[in-house]
Amino acid sequence: MTILTQSCTPFDGQKPGTSGLRKKTRVFMQPGYLECFVQSIFNGIDGVEGKALVIGGDGRFFNAEAIQTILRMAAANGAALAIVGQGGLLSTPAASHLIRLRGADGGLILSASHNPGGVDEDFGLKYNIANGGPAPETITDAIFAQTQTIHSYRTLDTGDIDLDRIGVTPLGDMVVEVVDPVTDYAALMEDLFDFNALRALFASGFTMTFDAMHAVTGPYARMILEDSLGAPAGTVMNGVPLVDFGKGHPDPNPIWAKPLVDLVMSDDGPDFAAASDGDGDRNMILGRGVYVTPSDSLAVLAANAHLAPGYARGIAGVARSMPTSGACDRVAEAYGVECFETPTGWKFFGNLLDAGRVTLCGEESAGTGSDHVREKDGLWAVLLWLNILAVRKLSVKDILQDHWQTYGRNYYSRHDYEAVDSAAAHALMAELTAKLGDLAGQSFGACAVTSADSFTYHDPVDGSVSHNQGLRINFDGGGRAVLRLSGTGTEGATLRVYLERYEAPGGDLNIETQAALHDIAVATAQISGLTERTGRSSPDVMT
Repeated sequence: MTILTQSCTPFDGQKPGTSGLRKKTRVFMQPGYLECFVQSIFNGIDGVEGKALVIGGDGRFFNAEAIQTILRMAAANGAALAIVGQGGLLSTPAASHLIRLRGADGGLILSASHNPGGVDEDFGLKYNIANGGPAPETITDAIFAQTQTIHSYRTLDTGDIDLDRIGVTPLGDMVVEVVDPVTDYAALMEDLFDFNALRALFASGFTMTFDAMHAVTGPYARMILEDSLGAPAGTVMNGVPLVDFGKGHPDPNPIWAKPLVDLVMSDDGPDFAAASDGDGDRNMILGRGVYVTPSDSLAVLAANAHLAPGYARGIAGVARSMPTSGACDRVAEAYGVECFETPTGWKFFGNLLDAGRVTLCGEESAGTGSDHVREKDGLWAVLLWLNILAVRKLSVKDILQDHWQTYGRNYYSRHDYEAVDSAAAHALMAELTAKLGDLAGQSFGACAVTSADSFTYHDPVDGSVSHNQGLRINFDGGGRAVLRLSGTGTEGATLRVYLERYEAPGGDLNIETQAALHDIAVATAQISGLTERTGRSSPDVMT
């Protein structure tokens, strides 16, 4: 097989965000676009000669073709081993586990997570390091620098290899090992959770529906929930991965998983329901008649993790992204463990996990995980909830009510303004940043501002500093608003506004969420000039 060195010129805009590089699929399909970014990854990590890489993705459109390109390039660049999920499939948490289990040097994960898939939708690619977690900023900065100066890439002059057949195939001097994408991950879950208790739970008549959203977790959920734990056939819905996710939006929230929400809110709905996203790293949790916010889910899991065998020792600490509600903070305080507030992006949890400072981590964007891998993990969260339900023998609603009565309730909601004119969104943030220092002491409607700042994170492990990670406005009485621009969209700008209000135990713990947050929403819109700047009178998505 001949190694080819192909000349190329840099493409603009190949800067990896918190979850790698995400663009429209047709952008990635441009001649040389994927190749330039992959070669920039290899160059930015000091090459791949002699290294072992894990490669896989969520099965979206262009996933299979892109993996063949990456394999040829990895071989041409001297990699020794490429471990690939059968059919090119690997959930993001399963890829993280495989990197750690096999001692690989890193991995390339092909996904745009919860974004829709298809030729006219979204595609993504990110690099994970040897601990199984997303590359830190030092590496993504190095990759970006390479994208700006790249002049050639290396590939093999050879055809595609069969990724549907499990086994070993040579590709130049590199070995390609195709593995079952589910087996190793399922074994890890059985180590963490009491599968016998979960089998007894399902045998007792407990009912559940899991919506895989035609994304990568379908095979994982079917093997674990139906085949291993004995949940009835059909417990997993939309379980076949499709390149366009069945023309759906694989984001597990009440908007995009509305059929599941409607089902569980009905009188004859299942006892428990859950969903996961495109690449399997996010989750949504529901019980009959109740939706559990991701922030509350993290807090409940932190308070009850010790009920699962893998966490019987208790938790070392908990970490949350800054926009996530402070619900888990109160659990950490009660248990006498550390609680950390980090920027958005799972990579910021990596140092804390590696140092043993935390056991559980979570983000308000439906991501929850633990030290078992270095990614958020949707199915893991579902299994931990099931383990808690099996031990406590209470409904989801009762567990949530008990939690609020013990710790208080953080009323919380995220308002997304999608595809906003980029210039208008950045102008809003710049203008608000400029006046942060003058807000304290001012009142807006029924809310008085106590403090406001731009969040800066000081990593307690390596001392690194991350500036400009979101704007925070704190109100008298424990209310808060956070505004930030998201890096996960592919069109215009996505402005996220996070609203929070704390109600202590003994207070009114059952107000409708948007009603509870109304005054804070009005004050935040007034302070930021939201409607005037964006032209939007309401958010596109409210969760």
